[in-house]
This record gives sequence, C-alpha cells and structure tokens, in this order.
Amino acid sequence: MSLQSVYRGRFAPSPTGPLHFGSLIAAMGSYLQAKHQHGTWLIRIDDIDPAREQKDASKAILKALEGFGFEWDEDVLYQSSRLKRYQEAINDLIKQQKAYPCSCSRKSILKETGQRNDEGEVIYPGLCRNGPLIKNTDTTDYSIRLRCNNDAICFNDPIQGKHTINLEKHIGDFILQRRDQHFSYHLATGVDDAEQNITEVVRGADLLNCTGSQLYVQHALSLASPQYCHLPIAVNADGHKLSKQNHAEALEVKSAVPLLYQSLKFLGQMPPRYLMGCNQKDVWNWAKSHWRLDLVPKQSKLKIDWNND
Repeated sequence: MSLQSVYRGRFAPSPTGPLHFGSLIAAMGSYLQAKHQHGTWLIRIDDIDPAREQKDASKAILKALEGFGFEWDEDVLYQSSRLKRYQEAINDLIKQQKAYPCSCSRKSILKETGQRNDEGEVIYPGLCRNGPLIKNTDTTDYSIRLRCNNDAICFNDPIQGKHTINLEKHIGDFILQRRDQHFSYHLATGVDDAEQNITEVVRGADLLNCTGSQLYVQHALSLASPQYCHLPIAVNADGHKLSKQNHAEALEVKSAVPLLYQSLKFLGQMPPRYLMGCNQKDVWNWAKSHWRLDLVPKQSKLKIDWNND
C-alpha cells in the first residue's frame, strides 16, 4: 500500500516539558523538509502517557512554536483523542493472533533470561506466547505484546544510511498496551503516521531504533508506511542528549532569530551571518528557499555561542 504523492510531514512532541533546543531542531528539520517541497506540515501532540506529562505543556509548546514562526496546515491532533482507535487496532491484532496478553514483568523477564540489547533494553523471549504464565482473575491485568518474527526489517534513511533491524533478536515481542491500559508509543505513532497520510517522518536520530517497531506495527495492521529521516541530535556539554529529562532549558521566543540561526547551522545549512540582523520572516524565507537535506550531517554537537561563529 502506498501513501499519497503530496508530501505530508509532521512534528509530534510529547507534553513532558517546554520546547527546548533539541526539539527545535526536530521541528525545524521536519518543517523545512515539508515546506521546501511545497507540502503539508502537521502538529500532533503525543499525550498518551499522563504520568510523564506536565500541566499545560501542550499549550506552552504550541505557543512557543507559533512564537518561533512555525505555521501548521491542519488542526492539531491530540493522541488522547484517539484512544478508541488504538483499542480497535489492539483488538484487531489479537483477533488475528498477531498480539497476545502477557503477565511478565521486567523483573521476571530478567530473572528468566537476563538478556538486554546494546541500548540496555530487556529482550523479551516470548514466555507468554502460548498463554500468560500467570493466570490472573482480572482479565485486564496484562500487557499486550505484538508477536515478532525473525525477519530483518530494512529501510534507507537519507541521512543515517541503510538501517537493518531484527526485532525478534533486538527486543523480542514488544508491548503495545501496558498493564495500566496506556498504549505504547510504537502503536500510537505507527497508527497515526499511517492514518494521517504522513509521507515522511523527519525526527531525531535518538528515535532511529524505534522505526523498525513502527514499520512492523503498520505492516501487521496492513497500514501504509512513510519514509523515515533521522536528524542529528543535540547534546549538552557532558555529551548527553539534550532532552527534558536532562533538564534542557526552555527556549525564549525573544531570542527566536539567533536560535533559528543556530538551528540552521546545527543542521549544516550554512546560513549567512547577515541573517542574525534580520527579522524572523526573513530567516524563514531564506531557510525555505535554501534548505538542502544533503547538507545535514549524521552527527553534530550542540555549540551555542551568540557572539562567535
């Protein structure tokens, strides 16, 4: 199944904190990739994990994006409004025997196998494939896992190159719905990208290894799959990913022009110095007309210096 030919991109932040420089990079890359091709750019708020969300973070993110000059082309989609659809997808996969209930905890899996992948994730060995090992009277007290196979999943990333992953060996049957009934990022993202007709997902390289799982979800549900493109991620002075978990600072809209300029530099676009003295509209006009994906590096380091290049 193929997606429509008109380019459709998206930026999908989680409302776990304010917009920071790392998320600005992802937003800019996805936005410019869409606008350079005269395509459509969407905003989706990934608000399906209430325990991690901050009050009013969604509003703050949208306000910041607007303040930085981003313009989205359709109404914002909130994943919290899509819970019924995700449950339908789960039910469909269970009916097809592609997904199953699991009683295992992380602790019990480690006790059974002790296997982790290179990212430190626990590899699930399929202990409950033939039925939950622990029978609970509460039929909702299970997670739901997607049954993986031993096939290699391959995709070509225009920045990171060819990527191949064997899900059964890398993570095993992965969770679609947790015991607390919240849906997984892989399920919700895979379903929404397909059903919003996204043609290309442009996001940070920290999500590169998520792509195989989302492609697998889409295949299992007979949904269309977009192309994937992973930008270099910003790191702090200690070399750690710049993220809300690492206390990345919120961006100030009053510093929009220098921040947009630094974002363009980070993405390898070589913006002329005179843009620092221009208004926000001029920076965006230059960026849209000069955007070149082939200049974006695989890796980069966060170096913000407002006074020196």
